[in-house]
Order: sequence, then structure tokens, then C-alpha cells
Amino acid sequence: MSSVSLQEKSIPMLDLGAQYQSIRAEIREAIDQVLESQHFILGPEVKALENEVAAYCGRRFGVGVASGTDALTLALCASGIGSGDEVIVPSFSFIATADCVSLLGAKPVFVDIDPITFCIDSTQIEAKISPHTKAIVPVHLYGQAADMDLVLEIARRHNLSVIEDNAQAIGATYKGRKTASMGDIGCLSFFPSKNLGGYGDGGMVVTDSEETAQKLRSLRAHGSLKKYYSTEQGWNSRLDEMQAAILRVKLRYLDSWGQGRRERAAMYDRLLQAVPEVTLPAIAEGRDHVFHQYTVRVPQRDKVQKLLTTRGVASTVYYPTPIHLQPIYSSLGYKMGDLPECERAAQEALSLPIYPELTDEQIAYVATSLGQTLREI
Repeated sequence: MSSVSLQEKSIPMLDLGAQYQSIRAEIREAIDQVLESQHFILGPEVKALENEVAAYCGRRFGVGVASGTDALTLALCASGIGSGDEVIVPSFSFIATADCVSLLGAKPVFVDIDPITFCIDSTQIEAKISPHTKAIVPVHLYGQAADMDLVLEIARRHNLSVIEDNAQAIGATYKGRKTASMGDIGCLSFFPSKNLGGYGDGGMVVTDSEETAQKLRSLRAHGSLKKYYSTEQGWNSRLDEMQAAILRVKLRYLDSWGQGRRERAAMYDRLLQAVPEVTLPAIAEGRDHVFHQYTVRVPQRDKVQKLLTTRGVASTVYYPTPIHLQPIYSSLGYKMGDLPECERAAQEALSLPIYPELTDEQIAYVATSLGQTLREI
């Protein structure tokens, strides 16, 4: 791996512009069709996307909503979660995983992670179950599924709902099953940086239950299934036609883009395996990784990240503070040391640039820069 100067290289975390150029004509045509139709909210594009995404995930029904966060909130509400209930969640995730629980008046109960996959440590779930526990929210983090066999077994024995937080892993599989297809409900995010991302915010809930799907349609529209007639408290959380049309174009490329991400992850693996300070991402048996993030572990992570920036290499820390140590949850009484694997990951995890358009030369430069940085510190 040869050294390349900063003047020659600047590697972003994600290059959505390159992706857009590859599908520009199709995107523009889809947008024009929406503008010609003059139908902008919950129209035929949304309905078509709901059907297509549900089928892709191996589900019967899809319900488009305004964001991935809303997908979680409405899914929890549709599952009957409310004041006084407890929901088991991993602490190493985006804040929305727990925040949605709190928004409904329920209490998030935090569980440590598997240090290999960064996903919830399913072996620790049962010890956190109380008479108030109503649901488990496994997060398929970075593009890899959590240990769903044990999650589902525990949920069955304790009569708990399972709501998959699949914001980062659409297209991944667990023992041949798509993520979002195994729990009672699956939640998706279409935030622009996601593997299937819109040009604005958006999300979807997928389920096999017609009753749950109807409930979700009501909740997303002010508790109403008939115009100007509300039967329950709801939200304004409707997916717009423009995003749906864009996402329908992108969905056609999702699998090939996923394969591109895997190939780039494999190249990183080959180049970085000779750098002993780097712990490479691991793929657990029976799981397929779609590499929403390529996340390594490194010593002195913050210093490494700063030095990479001086070499023109972008990187991101997902996540620098575990949720159980966030100020918003200080009243729950968690302290440093309670969930050691989450806390260790928060100090070591570093996500490197990965996207289908990333070139071999760029990957080589990132790997070289990381190796040189680690030798210098």
C-alpha cells in the first residue's frame, strides 16, 4: 500500500452524489411523474412502495411513515406499549431506539451487547425481564442481524412482543430470513445515509398482521381511517409521494449495492488484517452482513480519528456515549461499569468510509492511512 498525499486524496464517509449520478435519469423521471400527478401525500407511489418493501422483507403489509423514529414509535404504540410498561433495548444504538419507548410513557431497560457483533447480547435479556416487561427491541446494528433465535424464544416464553429495529440492515439475512421478517413488527428508516435512503426523511413499518397494519395506518393519520373522523390519539406521520417514488427507483438497486458494499468490506479485511491493532468486523455464523457501516475497533480511537482527518480520511463514531449513560436517562440510575461491553465499544468503535462507489484506490488509501496512523501513535 503506497502512501498518497492529502492533496491527492480526500475520502468522504459517503458519496451520495456519485450514487445519484448513476441513477439520475430514473430519479428525475420518477420525480416528474409525481409533479405531473399533483398527488403528494400517501398516494399511489406510497402504496406501491409499501407493497414492494413488504415483499422484499418477506412481509404481508407495509405502512409508510415520516421517519425511522416514527416507525419505532408507532410500532410500539400499536403493540400496546404505554405508561408503566418496560421495553428491553440494547444501550449501544442511536438514541431513538430508547427515546421512542420514553415518548409513550414506558421505561427502556438497557441490555449490554455482544462484543463480536455489537448487537444486543441475547443471553442477558432474560435477567432483565420483570412483570412490567412488554416488548424486546433487538437492533440489527451496522448491517448485521442480532441473535434472533434466542430473542424469539425468550419472547414466546414470556409472551412479549418483538419489534425489530431494522434501520441499518435492510437486505441482511439471519439463517436465510430477511431482517424485519422475524419479529411481530419490523421498522425501517429511509434517512438519506441509509443503504436504502431517500432525499429527505421517511420510514416504514412491516408486519404480517392485517390488524396491526390497520392500527398503524390509523396512528399515522391522527387516529383516523376515515377523513375527518378520528377514533384514537394518533400522529401526523405520513410518507410523501416524492420520497416513495425515489425509493422505488433505489429499491431496484438495493441488492447490487449491498453486494458492492460486501466486496468493499472484503477488500478492507484483506488490507487491514496485517494491522494487528485493528479488530475487524466479524460476521456471526448464519448471518449475512450488508455493511451499512464498516466498523473496526482501534486503541486510542479519538486520537486515531483526529489523525485520519489530517490525512483526508473521514470516519465516524457510532456511538460515543451509550444510551444508558446519556443525560436524558440519568434518572434511571445507570452508572459507568453497568454495561461494560457497550462502554468499551463506545471507546473503540470507528466506522470507515464504505459505499458501493468507493474505488479500490480509495480503500487502499484509507487502509494505508489507518495503518500509518496506528504506527505513529
